[in-house]
Amino acid sequence: MEATKLIRDAVSRVTALRQSATDNPELARAISEVKRLQARRFAGTYFDLLQSEQYQPAALFFLEELYSEKDYTLRDAQFARIASGLERLFPQQVVQTAVSMARLHHLTEELDLAMAQCWLSHGALDEVARYVAAWRSVGRHADRDIQLATVLEVGQELDRLTRTPGLRMMLKMMRGPARMMGLSALQQFLESGFDTFAAMGRKGDGATYFLDTVRQREAGLIERLFQAGAVACETEITQILGQAL
Repeated sequence: MEATKLIRDAVSRVTALRQSATDNPELARAISEVKRLQARRFAGTYFDLLQSEQYQPAALFFLEELYSEKDYTLRDAQFARIASGLERLFPQQVVQTAVSMARLHHLTEELDLAMAQCWLSHGALDEVARYVAAWRSVGRHADRDIQLATVLEVGQELDRLTRTPGLRMMLKMMRGPARMMGLSALQQFLESGFDTFAAMGRKGDGATYFLDTVRQREAGLIERLFQAGAVACETEITQILGQAL
């Protein structure tokens, strides 16, 4: 029952955060702008992987499922609804992945809301200077490190799932029941993640290289955004955005 509680608590907190934005249209627009810029930043940071036949699926999966401005309301509701059944129906590895996703989603929404609030207070700046200023105003270096660690944890867990005997067949058999139970979004996420990491795993140490690349680039950028001069950060972000597709 611990996993059930963790997932439901995280989803409940995300719902409350979303409601605070829904009640304030200006804040909702700011959140959307922050998320959109962050998605462009990710696309620029991983331009090379997005052009790679081997790593493009994984980079797109991370971009669409973890870094985009996509509305995850439906998937969140499904996570909460199936939470109690996860521990009965799925192997422990799947349950742990769901818990990690819920924790990550909660922290990400919390940080994005804080960024949006600071984004509004720096409205006189251009978008890059505004983003850097908002990042530094929010602070929370430890939470940024936790956010990255949890992203990597989700990737590592998805990679481990690909080595669970019979799990792919189990996921395939669940398509019909998942659709009937209104859990298609969750089912799609699990299958997409599984297939993406399985494909990388068939090509040597693909998953390890991908996750190590994400770790190095994100950790380096986080450190520079906190420690480097504002102008240097703005220059780097501008260059990164220029590489985005």
